Amino acid sequence: MQYVSTRGDQCLGTFSDVLLSGLAPDGGLAMPAQIPTFSATELERLRPLPYAELAYEVMRPFITDIPEADLRKLLRATYRPEVFGSEEITPLTPLGDSGPALLELSNGPSLAFKDMAMQFLGHAFEYVLDRRGERVNILGATSGDTGSAAEYAMLGKERVNVFMLSPQGRMSTFQQAQMFSLNEPNIFNIAVEGVFDDCQDLVKAVNADAEFKARHDIGAVNSINWARVLAQAVYYFKGYFALGLPPGAEADFCVPSGNFGNVFAGYLAQQMGLPIGQLVVASNENDVLHDFFSGGVYQVRSAERVAVTSSPSMDIGKASNFERYLYLISGGDATQTLGWWDEVGAGRPVSLGGTPHWDAVQASGFRSGRSTHADRLATIRQVDGQFGRLIDPHTADGVLVGEEFRRPGVPMVCLETALPAKFGETVREAVGRDPERPERFQGIEQAERFCEVISNDVEQLKRLIADHLNPNS
Repeated sequence: MQYVSTRGDQCLGTFSDVLLSGLAPDGGLAMPAQIPTFSATELERLRPLPYAELAYEVMRPFITDIPEADLRKLLRATYRPEVFGSEEITPLTPLGDSGPALLELSNGPSLAFKDMAMQFLGHAFEYVLDRRGERVNILGATSGDTGSAAEYAMLGKERVNVFMLSPQGRMSTFQQAQMFSLNEPNIFNIAVEGVFDDCQDLVKAVNADAEFKARHDIGAVNSINWARVLAQAVYYFKGYFALGLPPGAEADFCVPSGNFGNVFAGYLAQQMGLPIGQLVVASNENDVLHDFFSGGVYQVRSAERVAVTSSPSMDIGKASNFERYLYLISGGDATQTLGWWDEVGAGRPVSLGGTPHWDAVQASGFRSGRSTHADRLATIRQVDGQFGRLIDPHTADGVLVGEEFRRPGVPMVCLETALPAKFGETVREAVGRDPERPERFQGIEQAERFCEVISNDVEQLKRLIADHLNPNS
């Protein structure tokens, strides 16, 4: 399988090439040259497989440059009960007899769904770099959970350094402590005076400097990294099969979304033949994606217009993975995608209403809704009282919006995005008690913190990276 850019016909190489490279040279995102599909018969063959074997079947068509035995070994090393807490890896838990089902994705090392892909990336990076005799310096941005998931996945990886940007003061207390308490030689936490979109733009600006990127071996683990999207597609298959539906029956999925990577993985699964009817995007007060799917206009928001909310991992005004979606609904037209994204870059809205492309959007099964602070408090309280289950505020956004779009006779699966322990302040406000947390995280808020603060300045960031990589220069 070869990969191309969403903004041009340039071949980007194989899976291993795009794993290490981050953004394409033209600023676009890596996409497979084609998307393989499973027939109904083939899907039935996949239904009983354990998670690691299912991951192999779903991911193998896109990873043709790693030998079969090696890829199976990587996936078995990744998806183990010792890492994710159960043989199922992603248990499906119904909320009562008539409620939606929660797909549990947050039982990994950092207590967030990002572990599902990031643990695979850690093993894949190590494998590819060892084979090539290379190193990589990962530059990433996090609104809360990507950072800790990446850092926990890369601990002890001798050929990998992690430089993780986060918006200063805009994560939960637990999220900050979980990242900043790490004092490891290959982990560098950097707080940016700005919002997540500023962090994301700094990552893209560094990637756009081809000379700096090549000289310092800059790679990426954000959801712009294709390997993350591909690994996340697997749990849509696992969740669907766990419903026990007859062959061909549809299921709907509701996904809390800010940067569009998690829900785009569901769209990829749908494009591969999984019978997903609706993909429901749950937004918080930063409802850029809801505006698009409900009205056809995509308008990014400047940093000063990004609200600080109680579901902070979704406090995003520009969804990077949305470019991949536009590319697919354009029929793989890179010129059209580039034109749209040029409009986005110039701060102008992209309006598809009334166009054939809007017909493609509506046919893709996407729906959307939004939630407020009061909504998520009420939802956390209601789920706790009715089902005896505490959920985090992002998952609450998903449960609330998912309920709006439930169809008679069609299961609704809500993706759990984090354990409530990561957002204790909001959960406490909702139900009057602290959520339980794993023993290893007791008292983490009082741990010493290791983090550098910089302004929203790409040259300052590049100097910091260079100084850490070349301490004696």
